[in-house]
Amino acid sequence: MENISKDDIRYKEAERQVKKIKRFYSSLFIYIAVNIFILYLNYRDLKPDETIWKLKYFSLPLFWGIAVMIQGLRTFIPNFMLGSNWEDRKIKELMDKEKQA
Repeated sequence: MENISKDDIRYKEAERQVKKIKRFYSSLFIYIAVNIFILYLNYRDLKPDETIWKLKYFSLPLFWGIAVMIQGLRTFIPNFMLGSNWEDRKIKELMDKEKQA
């Protein structure tokens, strides 16, 4: 097995990707736990003739779920948003602007 230095670019990129994956799984766990709890509270407080199947009970999980899904896509599909070299191009652009000033 190849020894990889912590200063190696590949190591730093892999470390950054692992942190993104960890953040995603933490967000997913919190999303699931909080929404189960909220839906349980809403279900418990229903009146005898009401139903849980209304948009007002599922709007939070729906919109929050969309945000979690986008985070997952950005985590597991590298070029999903802003492209793969966006950071490098932006850094170069800002450095060039700084040189001109």
